[in-house]
Amino acid sequence: MNRKSNSVELLETESNTLQKTLPPENFRTDSKSNILNKQDSTAWGKTSPSKSYGSSSSTSTENVVSTLERKKVTTDTLIPTRPDDPPLLPGEKVTGQARDVTYLCPYHGPARGILTVTNYKLYFRSGEKDMPNIIEVALGVVTRIEKVGGASSRGENAYGIEIFCKDMRNLRFAHKQENHSRRNVFEKLQMYAFPLSHKLNLFAFEYSETFLENGWTVYEPIAELKRMGVNNDMWKISKINENYDICDSYPAVWAIPYQVTDDDIKSVANFRSRGRIPVLSWIHPESQATITRCSQPLVGVSGKRCKEDEKYVQLIMDANAQSHKLFIMDARPSANAIANKAKGGGYESEDAYQNAELVFLDIHNIHVMRESLRKLKELVYPNIDEVKWLSGLESTYWLKHIKCILAGALRIVDKVESHKTSVLVHCSDGWDRTAQLTALAMLLLDPFYRTIKGFEILIEKEWLSFGHKFQQRVGHGDDHHSDADRSPIFLQFIDCVWQVTQQFPNAFEFNESFLITILDHLYSCRFGTFLFNSERERVVDSKYQFL
Repeated sequence: MNRKSNSVELLETESNTLQKTLPPENFRTDSKSNILNKQDSTAWGKTSPSKSYGSSSSTSTENVVSTLERKKVTTDTLIPTRPDDPPLLPGEKVTGQARDVTYLCPYHGPARGILTVTNYKLYFRSGEKDMPNIIEVALGVVTRIEKVGGASSRGENAYGIEIFCKDMRNLRFAHKQENHSRRNVFEKLQMYAFPLSHKLNLFAFEYSETFLENGWTVYEPIAELKRMGVNNDMWKISKINENYDICDSYPAVWAIPYQVTDDDIKSVANFRSRGRIPVLSWIHPESQATITRCSQPLVGVSGKRCKEDEKYVQLIMDANAQSHKLFIMDARPSANAIANKAKGGGYESEDAYQNAELVFLDIHNIHVMRESLRKLKELVYPNIDEVKWLSGLESTYWLKHIKCILAGALRIVDKVESHKTSVLVHCSDGWDRTAQLTALAMLLLDPFYRTIKGFEILIEKEWLSFGHKFQQRVGHGDDHHSDADRSPIFLQFIDCVWQVTQQFPNAFEFNESFLITILDHLYSCRFGTFLFNSERERVVDSKYQFL
């Protein structure tokens, strides 16, 4: 059983009933995309990051890691082991092993063999010599572990362990009671699947492999801004947040309107949720129309105003000489945005923000998305009811959510590309739905982001540096599987990207294998890229928490 197979099946399942929503005329290309069209569509990159944050620099151009840079072939670096041990990575060690364990495969029936637990993975190998059944699961993928059966259990395979995974798999292993092996395996799994709950390091801090390329420096924020033509007459690079004291969930380097002062920034930060002020994500190379991102304004029920914020938004509008209008794309349903006023949040009033048009994109929150994925898992695993498949798929609303996100990104693309109008994007805090929308819009507009290197930079920039809370949304190393902060926001983004690659395969330098590899290591904790909640935590906190 291939450990990636269920992720592939999930992505394929989602696509089967999704209608094409991206008309070709809204998909921007140039000479770079024509080069991509000539590439073999099966090309994809291998993962390759540095192991931890120990080498983080205080300068913003060096402090964001990437696991996605292409790496050398590393099969020769596997550590020799005892005959019954699995192949081990540098820094990986066997912590427990049980013989005469039965894997209860939902597709092919039971298989008996040896179950090994390391500080990185679960590894099962059946007893057949010629074609053994091998199950290999990174422990970071595990969301919870339960014992099945007790001392009085008498049925065959009624006593064992069930493992629930974040990639939609459930794995069940039966133990013989007389072997007394279950307790040790269960304890080792609990300890190394949830190391933070047991005051242990994540595996990324034990992993000692070296690579030819340094994944920590794949994304250089100043170099990326210069690629887009910043600094210029209208936009400037600012390091006012170099110590993360203006906004602790934003990166150290921003691009902001040229005429904005430091005092303006501080006032705007006080008026925006979590201090997440409007900053530049992308600028059109010809029209200078921009995509900027932020969080909701703190208007509250009394309708507070901030003249500095209104001036700031006007400067974003003025930076685009092609249009005297600005679209504010609020990712939320309008009812949710109105409800946020009672909590001190809200949305921009068109009376206060002259020549700005507010549009609600009706994308639901993290709790709705989590429930949608739960229903999807129930539908596809372990077996699919063909008779009720279409009605069951519709009832999950997963494809409806994917379509809504894609439609929102397309509206942004249309305003920027066709109407030459700048767009400001936000949701509530600006780190979930906002990242989905800006990253997808940039992917559609700029062929650079459809290369392997460009896509790595896109993830580093719009997701990692701008503070998508990967630690909370994925739950790395944490045994609180029912935590309300968990949600498949980044998985949805990758699904949306996959949908686009299926419609325009020759516009991309990579295919689904690359996307699945990214998802594998979103969960694996083998590399440092997706650990922690923000750039500041990766640069500052990681040195003291783990090293």
